[in-house]
Amino acid sequence: MVKKPIGQIAFLMLHRMFSQSGFLVLQRTVGQTPLLCGLLCILGVTACGGSSASSSASTASVPPSYSQQATYGVQTLQQWYVQSSGLYAAPAGWWNAANAMTVLANYSRVAASAQYLPAIANTFTQAQTAHPNFLNSYDDDEGWWALAWIDSYDVTANPAYLTMAETIFADISTEWDTTTCGGGVWWKKPADYKNAIANELFLAVAASLANRTTGTASASYLAWAQKEWAWFKASGMINSQNLVNDGLTSTNPTACVNNGRTTWTYNQGVILGGLVELYKADQDPTLLPQAESIANAAIADLTINGILVDPSVSGGDAPQFKGVFVRNLMALYAAAPNPQFKTFVDANANSIWTNDQGPTYQFGALWQGPFDSADAARQTSALDTLVATASMQ
Repeated sequence: MVKKPIGQIAFLMLHRMFSQSGFLVLQRTVGQTPLLCGLLCILGVTACGGSSASSSASTASVPPSYSQQATYGVQTLQQWYVQSSGLYAAPAGWWNAANAMTVLANYSRVAASAQYLPAIANTFTQAQTAHPNFLNSYDDDEGWWALAWIDSYDVTANPAYLTMAETIFADISTEWDTTTCGGGVWWKKPADYKNAIANELFLAVAASLANRTTGTASASYLAWAQKEWAWFKASGMINSQNLVNDGLTSTNPTACVNNGRTTWTYNQGVILGGLVELYKADQDPTLLPQAESIANAAIADLTINGILVDPSVSGGDAPQFKGVFVRNLMALYAAAPNPQFKTFVDANANSIWTNDQGPTYQFGALWQGPFDSADAARQTSALDTLVATASMQ
């Protein structure tokens, strides 16, 4: 009988005892079992010597790289992915799935990985069973999907994705109305509420399309983006603290004012991405300073001990919000690097990993901790931050 080298024997023993995911967990708790520690030492996975407790402490004190943290988190996110629908398991909803596609696209770019591009392609086909052309009665939902396909186009160069974003934009543009509040698109069809998020998304999509098309099409998208920004800036939704409130009151349709409602983190985020894209399109020197003012206000006023918070994380929407802010802060940082932005994103990523991590690389909605629960929306939001900090290194 041929004798196997001791390292091969150790590998076979571990292979039989643990799945790949179990093996990752094992690496984090290696000091708890002397036999397993010995087997890993044989394989060179960890160093032997000293007490098992000290080995465990040494291993646990060195977290994975931000890129590896994002990799683990994306693997967990896709456990909620439903291949047949191209969406994610409840409680994640329609717009949450759009944000998940954006995260997959951004992760693919930052990690230089094509692993999840088939999932994006599958969603492009399967999700239209629910809503053809990704159109429904909510203009903000449509905006999220348009941005998802723009991001997917950026990482794949698939023209069908860009064409879909243009189709979606064309539908939203029909919602522009000057009778109430002098302009802006509605949040919901039929005419229901002039709010920040729908109009920020309209700006971001228009400017993004201006930067990815040519000729008269590009000029038309740029004109829409400039028109939207001029209206938004004059609307009063940006308050005296440089934060964006939820929307406008239309009790007097010709004299709408800031409604004073919640300054959600995602309303401070989407505007950053929209202004960055508009700056790329027209080089208006006022745009990036405006974006920086909003970003700095959010970091100062919407955090506790430097960690981003929203007034509530209940329901299916709010857990998604914080990641949208960080994702767009990443875009602003790329256009106008600011060390304070990187420090902020790193701190939030570190808190997510240390204080808001559940089993098997699940992340909750309370980035300051403790871990509350897991679902695709919470996971996507946290991943926005892990991907952002990986991109900033």
